[in-house]
Amino acid sequence: MTNDELQILVEKISNQSFHKPFLHKAYFNPRLRTTGGRYMLGSHNIDINRKYLDEHGMDELIGIIKHELCHYHLHIEGKGYKHGDEDFKRLLNEVGGPRHCSTLTSVNNKKRFLIYVCSKCGMDFKRKRKINTRKYVCGRCKGKLKLVKEVIMRGDK
Repeated sequence: MTNDELQILVEKISNQSFHKPFLHKAYFNPRLRTTGGRYMLGSHNIDINRKYLDEHGMDELIGIIKHELCHYHLHIEGKGYKHGDEDFKRLLNEVGGPRHCSTLTSVNNKKRFLIYVCSKCGMDFKRKRKINTRKYVCGRCKGKLKLVKEVIMRGDK
């Protein structure tokens, strides 16, 4: 699906579900990582995460579009457009949009570990974040630490 096809789909859903036109831009944003879509308050544009279409299909994409269109139409009308507002919850329920989108398996199941080894006693340390090896030393013998390798594991194992 291209950005032009997405624009047409968003305009169609806006007219059918909300009975109001969508007058701004909708496009795929490859930088989105943890969310299905985003409504921009300043420009009134809608960004969509393409990974949700690839992993979960058209139904998930339509749900994300409905969710973002709820933010869009309520904000333009000056009503409560935030997740906790009653106007938002009511409109989302009326159009059948999801409150949250599904999780992405390709993003959430990867875990990164860094393995450091003490050059004196050989003790190994598994860390999620990089550490400054000039500043930190082995807790057992005060020896120098050395980064040995970076391991990326799937979260389901």
